[in-house]
Amino acid sequence: SKKRPFHVEARLKNKNGEMRDCLIIGKPYYDLHGEFDGYIGTILDITEHKEALESLYLYKNLAEITDDIIFFLDLDGNIIEANRAAVKAYGYTYDELRSINIWEIRPGWSYTREQLEKANSSGIYFEAVHRRKDGSTFDVEVSSKGTNIDGRQVISSIVRDITRRKMAETKLKEQEERFRTIFEQAPIGMAFCSSDGEIIDVNPMVEKFFGRNKEELIKSGWGDIINPDGAKDDELERYLSGAADSYTATRKYSKSDGTVVWGSLIVTRLSIEGGSKHLHLLMLENHTEKIKTLDELKESERSKAVLLSNLPGMAYRCNYDKDWTMQFVSDGCFALTGYRPESLLYNRDLTFNDLINPEYREYLWEKWREVIANGTSLKEEYAITTATGEVKWVYEQGMGIYDDEGNVVALEGLIIDISARKKREEEILYLTYHDVLTGLHNRIYFEKAISDIDVEKALPLSVIVGDVNGLKGVNEALGYELGDELLVSIAKILEGFVREKDILARTGGDDFTILLPNTPLIEAERLMKKIKAACNKHIREDRKFIYLTSFSLGCSCITNPKEKIIDAIRKAEGSMYRNKLLQDESLHSSIILSLKTTLFEKSQETEEHALRLVELSREVGKRLNLSEDKLNELELLSTLHDIGKIGVSDSILNKAEKLTPEEWEVINKHPEIGYRIAMATPTLSPIAEYILCHHEHYNGNGYPRGLKGEEIPLLARIISIVDAYDAMTQDRVYRKAMTKRQALEEIKRNSGKQFDPEIVKIFVDIVTQRGDLEKGE
Repeated sequence: SKKRPFHVEARLKNKNGEMRDCLIIGKPYYDLHGEFDGYIGTILDITEHKEALESLYLYKNLAEITDDIIFFLDLDGNIIEANRAAVKAYGYTYDELRSINIWEIRPGWSYTREQLEKANSSGIYFEAVHRRKDGSTFDVEVSSKGTNIDGRQVISSIVRDITRRKMAETKLKEQEERFRTIFEQAPIGMAFCSSDGEIIDVNPMVEKFFGRNKEELIKSGWGDIINPDGAKDDELERYLSGAADSYTATRKYSKSDGTVVWGSLIVTRLSIEGGSKHLHLLMLENHTEKIKTLDELKESERSKAVLLSNLPGMAYRCNYDKDWTMQFVSDGCFALTGYRPESLLYNRDLTFNDLINPEYREYLWEKWREVIANGTSLKEEYAITTATGEVKWVYEQGMGIYDDEGNVVALEGLIIDISARKKREEEILYLTYHDVLTGLHNRIYFEKAISDIDVEKALPLSVIVGDVNGLKGVNEALGYELGDELLVSIAKILEGFVREKDILARTGGDDFTILLPNTPLIEAERLMKKIKAACNKHIREDRKFIYLTSFSLGCSCITNPKEKIIDAIRKAEGSMYRNKLLQDESLHSSIILSLKTTLFEKSQETEEHALRLVELSREVGKRLNLSEDKLNELELLSTLHDIGKIGVSDSILNKAEKLTPEEWEVINKHPEIGYRIAMATPTLSPIAEYILCHHEHYNGNGYPRGLKGEEIPLLARIISIVDAYDAMTQDRVYRKAMTKRQALEEIKRNSGKQFDPEIVKIFVDIVTQRGDLEKGE
């Protein structure tokens, strides 16, 4: 029951019923699966020698009747007797063996007193490696037990050469390891099951397939593998009953996470122990992707059939001839051409070649000839004319169909409508070469035109370049919308002067260039003067631009084919910049006058109002001991503090009715507009901050920034009082004027609120001392 080697004497009955005394030497035996399966050993009949066993001589004779090696040792491990098998096995002579200790034939080990006593008292069994006289070694198993011979206590050892068995075990182990490697690394799932359906072992692929570990699978049994849905299966029943040697099926399984997988299952029997018992080998291959692919293929075939009958274009099969005689045409023919498919089949009513626009017929034939010659496919675009006369762009992709000898038997392909795509391409091409704002050609187109032009044929070749002066100021002062409006208007004027062969382009933000083939310099200069006059006339007539901008031009010409166009452009630009400098000087000198004129025409302000403000504000400034420079700035501010109103609609400025909140919001932006105008004009930039702040209130309730007290610039605090007084004493479209005394009282009431108290005192004193208050006030 302890499953260990043994060495015993026993009485056994032979087949004649006689009792025989026997010596039994045995050891446990394990099957291929490592399971204990009984004992193996040797049984020696010692009946004839039993009574004489007290003699060592008889023991020796007994030892000679077996092939096993037998030693007799004293309690110190010295060999006192050995049989012929020992002499043969170890290569020593009989006398040599009887003169050595047992440790000499077992390298690296010697009996200890404790071990010898254990062998003497209860017997021991072990496996070891023994050494022969020539130094070679071999594997042995040893069974030792103590016995008394002639009153002398000795240890008998039976030694068996197990080298072959060890080699067999090693080979078996290697085979088992090889099998385990194959089993564990197999690309398909494998499982061993017993005849009663218990799972003995599964490999990792089974675990991966089901998403469960080995323990879970073993616990569930093989039913979840061979018949997961429990449905009746006659083939499975035949296998389980033994009527069939194997069973195959394709099953749908649910993994632990609910995922559905498909597996191809094979079950077969493995016979063991001479066929008395069976194991079942289950092999399971994941066919999910294969099933999916088959389903997709079926769906693809179905879709192809549906697609062919519902193609937006026209699928075809035709002869390889210049008429493209149709053998098959899909239903999409009508949507594409306006003709029913049967109209084209075998050229019943017309040929497909009749539909192709004439300029593409020969071209398409030559392309097909190249395709057939090279064995490639056709991919071409061309135009057709439909039954309704509509021109459509189509894309054809096709290839030749050949017989076994390489002869063309037909052409097959698909023709689809690409008119919409062609239209988009044209739009993209237009945007590529045109300026979105003005509609003129852009720099990309202009540079391409320069590279494509045949200079020699275009001589003399003139260039005119133009630049909108002050566009940045327009954008900053009046907004980009008005700046864009100016550019568009200039572009339209330029378009009116160019000829069909000329090239006009917007080559920069505010730059325009005209290329004039076959045009001498004198003619180009005359054209330039006309363009300049027209552009500046337009700017003068549009009063909102006159004080900020003008149009400068330059011109040059090349007459030698060796000269480069780019050099002519540079010369024209140089000429333009010289003209620009002259214009800038005159522009700045007239800017104040232009602004005044524009303001007086645009708003209700008059020149008399400006003069009154100048007079009153200078007196206040003198009382405050301002420098002459500041007094000059105050005078300029008095005139142009409301310049921002030129950016406000006339309908709001001159409205007689009460303004809406939205209209007031527009009006209240005029300080900011005025600030931007002043900043864009070098002459006015010193007073820009005062213009921005002239509607701020002393108590911080003004606009646009809500400044308070002395945060408001001094000149802005002065002009706010003077302007308010003059406005109250003048008639407006929406009210009658106050008397001067009423206006002064209103100014005093708002002292410390809207107005600076100190400046209010000075202003009231000035007006009072002037003596021009109405009588009775």
